[in-house]
Amino acid sequence: MFTDYVKIYASSGKGGNGAISFRHEKYVAAGGPDGGDGGRGGDVYFKVDQNANTLIEFRYKKKFKAENGENGQGARKYGKSGESLYIPVPIGTVIKDANTNQVLADLSHPNQEALILKGGKGGLGNSHFATSTRQAPRFAQDGEPGIEKELILELKLLADVGLLGFPNVGKSTFLSKVTSASPKIANYHFTTIEPNLGVVTSKYGESFVIADIPGIIEGASEGTGLGIEFLRHIERTRLLLHFIDVSGIEGRNPVEDYKTINNELEKYSQKLVKRTQIIVANKADCMTDENLYNELEKMANKDNVKIFKISAVTGEGIDNLMDYVSKTLKTLPKEDLIEINKDSENTKLYTLKEDKDEFTVTKEKNKFIVEGEAVDRIIRKVNITDNESLFYLHKKLDEIGLNKKLKKLGIKDGDIVKIGSYEMEWED
Repeated sequence: MFTDYVKIYASSGKGGNGAISFRHEKYVAAGGPDGGDGGRGGDVYFKVDQNANTLIEFRYKKKFKAENGENGQGARKYGKSGESLYIPVPIGTVIKDANTNQVLADLSHPNQEALILKGGKGGLGNSHFATSTRQAPRFAQDGEPGIEKELILELKLLADVGLLGFPNVGKSTFLSKVTSASPKIANYHFTTIEPNLGVVTSKYGESFVIADIPGIIEGASEGTGLGIEFLRHIERTRLLLHFIDVSGIEGRNPVEDYKTINNELEKYSQKLVKRTQIIVANKADCMTDENLYNELEKMANKDNVKIFKISAVTGEGIDNLMDYVSKTLKTLPKEDLIEINKDSENTKLYTLKEDKDEFTVTKEKNKFIVEGEAVDRIIRKVNITDNESLFYLHKKLDEIGLNKKLKKLGIKDGDIVKIGSYEMEWED
């Protein structure tokens, strides 16, 4: 079974909590704080597996979690960092955020890997919070939580040449002639129900990969028939061989077929419709009406598209076509076809802008709602029920300018400040 689209759940590891501990040594009258830091949570990476060619493994396992960091201990012992998780995927896999459809990574190169979810930072032990006025701090930081995401994995075949056209136009027969691939061949529609790959040998120049894409029908760009499920695979190819049946046996109009398929390509992707294309007029050995080919040739000349008349069954015209394909490929550069928006808000999933003191305050009557990574990062590291920890929280919030901003917005005694799930009464 060929699987090229799955949804999975992934989570990076939680950071370990910092320890609250004091030295208890013989002959030491008053031991100071010696709580160690928690370990960092494991990251989640995706990496290219050269031996994989489908996403079928993800049909049976859909949840992935990196290891949590260990908690700190006394005697300033740091917790062990969690092991990062490396998830193997086939080359050509695109990873998206399922909620936003934002592309997070395009794994289209051998041995490539991408950090998608970063593990939470470990919390600081109480040894970090001793000062001249607070010599025995009885609080430590909790570790940051990991990041949880539903992800889409989408496999787009990496081939140099894509064969497209209506069902039963001879693409599979052609692939079997020019490569060592053995696709299923029969005289009925949708014989091919999954993409087939074949490698063309050096007979026609440098080797290259051809993908036989299952037949496209009208409405494919909206999902009709096999639809978008296979249109996505054409995106990766540098050159398209557009197969058209010119035999007339099935009563098809070659010109109309040519227009219909290109219309579907244009609906699906403006970039795709501009891809270099060669018309392959197939089944020339059994043409019932020469005018069918002549009209298609006129259309090709009008659109400035190269056309070749062949018979995939007898081999007529194949050598000339493949020589031209080999020469054309040398003029077409390879490129990454997926554009990753690095300025997107989703980029923070794996860069974690930890040094940014950014937050917003929204006023609703006598309630001030504070949101942003700066305050979230502080509040999730403190124990809100501990007085010393609460004092530390207020100190850190004042340092990032929250108190100043609240006063500027006119906060008064008794007003409520909401940060995350916590609500606190303001006292000036």
